[in-house]
Formats: sequence, C-alpha cells, structure tokens
Amino acid sequence: MELLLKVNGAERRFAPPLTVQGLVGELGVQGKRIAVERNGEIVPRSRFGEVLLADGDRLEVVVAVGGG
Repeated sequence: MELLLKVNGAERRFAPPLTVQGLVGELGVQGKRIAVERNGEIVPRSRFGEVLLADGDRLEVVVAVGGG
C-alpha cells in the first residue's frame, strides 16, 4: 500500500513507512534550511526522524532562500 500525501498542494505517492526525514530525502532538500508543516502544525527539526507520516497528511515544505 502507498501513502497518498499532499505536498505543497500536489498529491504524491510514497512507500510507507515514511518519516518527515524520509520525505525530506525523497524531495532532495536534505541539508538545506527548511521548515515543514504537517496538517497545519510546524514539525520541529529535532523530530523529523520520529514523526511518521500517514495517508492523507497535508504537508508544506518551505526552503529558506538567502539573499538581500
């Protein structure tokens, strides 16, 4: 069975089990300054590896861009 997640407004399928850290890797944004919101709540970076995603979760992944 696959997980159907809505990531930044787009539906995407992933193989379970999947943590926030795993999602970050799948999206190719590991090592970057990011913020992740799951179902309207910010996920602390310290919990990325322990928060399991569930079918139907809505996520917003924001990459900080430097500049000025």
